[in-house]
Amino acid sequence: MTELKSEEWKGYVYALVGTIAFSSLYVFSKAGLNQVELAQFGLYYFGIGFLINLIFILISGKIKQIPAIPRKVWGLLVLLGAIDILSNVTFFMSIRAISDPAVTSFLGNLFPVFMSLLGITFLKERFTWLEALGAFMAIAGAFLISYTGDLDWRKILIPGTGLVVINTFFAASLSIIVKKNVQKASPEVFNLNSNGWIFLFFLGYFLWSGQPVSIPDNALYNITLGAFFGSFVGILSFYYSYRYIAASRSSIIQSLKGIFVLIIAYLFFGNFPLGIQLWGGGITVSGVIIMTMAQAGLIRVGRKHG
Repeated sequence: MTELKSEEWKGYVYALVGTIAFSSLYVFSKAGLNQVELAQFGLYYFGIGFLINLIFILISGKIKQIPAIPRKVWGLLVLLGAIDILSNVTFFMSIRAISDPAVTSFLGNLFPVFMSLLGITFLKERFTWLEALGAFMAIAGAFLISYTGDLDWRKILIPGTGLVVINTFFAASLSIIVKKNVQKASPEVFNLNSNGWIFLFFLGYFLWSGQPVSIPDNALYNITLGAFFGSFVGILSFYYSYRYIAASRSSIIQSLKGIFVLIIAYLFFGNFPLGIQLWGGGITVSGVIIMTMAQAGLIRVGRKHG
């Protein structure tokens, strides 16, 4: 236990590397989806991601772990694959639907809110009033980001908001399950499993869609960068961070991704979100930081209640 404590810094480094890498995914995937259909994007993105992860697991020798995986863990991997498909499909649909990737990433800060709610529901975790305040701020900020100014309930939120909510819910469910079972398989195995199932899904979707295999070279370049940083470096780093620090502490670092996406998107596309969206993003990030720092025990205010 002492050794694990002394290596906590590794968890924060992995979380930071994963956050920066995953931030670039928002931008590269948006650029790719501007040029190709979702079926084509998914085929190349997850095909490349699966290939990168397969090569890495072969080189590292972790491939030897796969035959030794207990039968009951295989059931877990299938469940994770199904959740991953739902999470990733809605994620890339939201990237395509929302014009500014920074807006999508700010809305994605609902992820730790769902993680907390699922932790309370299934892991019997407790909540302080400060954590509740942070969660409320995150939700309020998300509403500001997605509010169109129209009071008609059918048009009150920007298109794609619902997709982000669905994506963050499934992503949080996935993280809770992985965190609870992270010692049952290596991060490399979890990541290869994820990419494998999603690639098979998109392969079937691509064949059904009848889209051409050929895509523009620039789109392939952006998709390849997105696959490397997103499905390889980003996710693998997050899985490794869970080995050294609590998921709540990793979430503190991950909550900063909106800021990184904002910077990368400005450099790549040259545009900024609207003022109200920036305010909403700031409130959301602040709320998530308050909530996750309270969960991590870095702010000790409030009485625990069930």
